[in-house]
Amino acid sequence: MTNRPMKTAVISGGNGGLGRALATKLEANGWHCVLMDINTTGLDTTATRTPIAVDLTDTASLHQAAKNIIAQRPSVDLVIYNAGVSQIAPFADSDADSHRRVFEINYFAAVEMARAFLHPIRDSGGTHLAISSVAGFAPLHARTAYAASKHAMQGFFTSLRSEEAAQGVRCLIAAPSFVATNIGNAERSADGVVRPGSASDGIDYMTPDAAAEVILSGLNRGQEFIPVGRVARIASLLMRASPRLYQHMMRRKIKAGETPN
Repeated sequence: MTNRPMKTAVISGGNGGLGRALATKLEANGWHCVLMDINTTGLDTTATRTPIAVDLTDTASLHQAAKNIIAQRPSVDLVIYNAGVSQIAPFADSDADSHRRVFEINYFAAVEMARAFLHPIRDSGGTHLAISSVAGFAPLHARTAYAASKHAMQGFFTSLRSEEAAQGVRCLIAAPSFVATNIGNAERSADGVVRPGSASDGIDYMTPDAAAEVILSGLNRGQEFIPVGRVARIASLLMRASPRLYQHMMRRKIKAGETPN
């Protein structure tokens, strides 16, 4: 019996809570995971894991890192676009530079990563898996830049799906609600940019492990849109049935001091 090479998953934002959880579960099922992050401190190189330190907003560095991965692995079968930041600030209090910064990380880095791995994923008949958010399909108060970037990301991968289907490639989108990946890490830049999952004003938080379980279950089923968590499921249903009702409920929660994360 011949030994088949391990399938390879490339995960951006791999050193975050959700990135690590996704990698751990994939590795337990026989995958090799390449974890790309600007800071890989705490990630060890093992037989099933390769950390890659790279600034995803540096296009040249991103493409070079991708070339190295493609050269070293027998195939690239799954790319998970997990890297991202949030911004907690009203539009009136933010500026163009901060808006662009959020887009550079959440949207343009994902687009360039998809470009870098487009042909390897075609070669393997693999999958692009974008980690969006409730903010990718619904409005969120005081998160204009974040919501806009996730709407853009979701629009990109939904459209890419139609183009890549003929190549035997899947494009899936997971939309978590509130994943407690950085609770207690209150570090915030002057323009309101924060690490994802760090704000303490969300509701009905999921653990990274629980979120990863839902996401990978959806991946295994080939589910094109994967709402992750009770809030995401309800928001998805409400946005389809009555966007006006969703907005009304969101505003009520804001007035009650439960600003969405």
